[in-house]
Amino acid sequence: MSIPEKSLRTVPANFGVYVQVPFCQTKCTYCNFHTGVFSRSLYAPYVDAVCKEIRSRARQQTLHANTVYIGGGTPSLLETTDLARILETIRETFGGAWEEATLEADPETITREKAAAWKAAGVNRVSMGVQSFDDKELRAAGRMHRRDEVYRSVGALHSAGFDNISMDLIAGLPYQTQQSWDSSLDQLLALHPEHVSIYLLEVDEGSRLGREILNAGKKYSAAEVPSDDAMADFYERACEFLAQSGYEHYEISNWALPRRESKHNLKYWRREPYLGLGAGAHSFDGMKRWSNTHDPAAYVGAIEQGKLPVEQEESVTAAQALNEEFFLGLRQLAGIDLARIEREYGANISPKITNLLNSGLLERDGDCIRLNAERLAISNEIFVELLT
Repeated sequence: MSIPEKSLRTVPANFGVYVQVPFCQTKCTYCNFHTGVFSRSLYAPYVDAVCKEIRSRARQQTLHANTVYIGGGTPSLLETTDLARILETIRETFGGAWEEATLEADPETITREKAAAWKAAGVNRVSMGVQSFDDKELRAAGRMHRRDEVYRSVGALHSAGFDNISMDLIAGLPYQTQQSWDSSLDQLLALHPEHVSIYLLEVDEGSRLGREILNAGKKYSAAEVPSDDAMADFYERACEFLAQSGYEHYEISNWALPRRESKHNLKYWRREPYLGLGAGAHSFDGMKRWSNTHDPAAYVGAIEQGKLPVEQEESVTAAQALNEEFFLGLRQLAGIDLARIEREYGANISPKITNLLNSGLLERDGDCIRLNAERLAISNEIFVELLT
């Protein structure tokens, strides 16, 4: 049974395709994503559903995808044939001239055989969830891999011909110290990935560790989480280490060697169109945002019944779009074009940013405004003041 054509949302040409794979081997203590541990028997039906959702979009209009991102979860858990099937369906439906095709992978899931199969299927960039090079921190966070597996997996990727690898680290894991953080940075830089992401530990009700911290508990090594000041120091040290090693800081949490920025993720920050497929995936067409149901079984069931799995949808108002221009645009260290925004939205923004400029939180260079590079660790506070 096919999805009714009249129900399909439209996405402009030259867009990004994101495929959500919500399956994990285990749930990390800090994770606040809609992912989980599911029976492997769900994997193949889920891939079938994703491919059917992709094909349903072909009836809307002629579309062309120039970036693909398969994230999760841990999409590297899927059989290589299933990943190849997803990519081939995208290629048949939206074209295959991708500037970038990224696969998220955890180090313990990477083998030489898998890496070669991913490369043959069209993946040209791998984003590795390293998080730390300290085994004690990895164990406390519930990660499955250990330090040595990071080195092994990088070797496997290089042997398959990958020359665009991204690595993530998290500042603020339990038991993390300045010494262990510096060691993780040193080891990451020794591997010299083309791209680096540094994330601060998020403390909220969405994760087991976050709930424990908020409740002043001790489970999940909550009492061993570094202070906010320490996390800010870790972030600033990362800025220093990466700059010294030739990485360009192009977004609050992201660094890249020259011309190795994430082309797909830049679409999010530039408010360019992207189509999300799979359970919990989000989409944006320039005017509307919508998201699929988060439950994988419910997602598969909806697709099999010929129904759209959309859970939420909203039209973006002019006021919301203007806020997004600031919140997403200022995440990029290049800043935003104030004159363009004022012209397109018919708004006088200058009075709103005067105090932030005077206090040194923002910088202005002609029509360009950007975050002060020395105040990035408190960027959320700046956004709150700017958007209220």
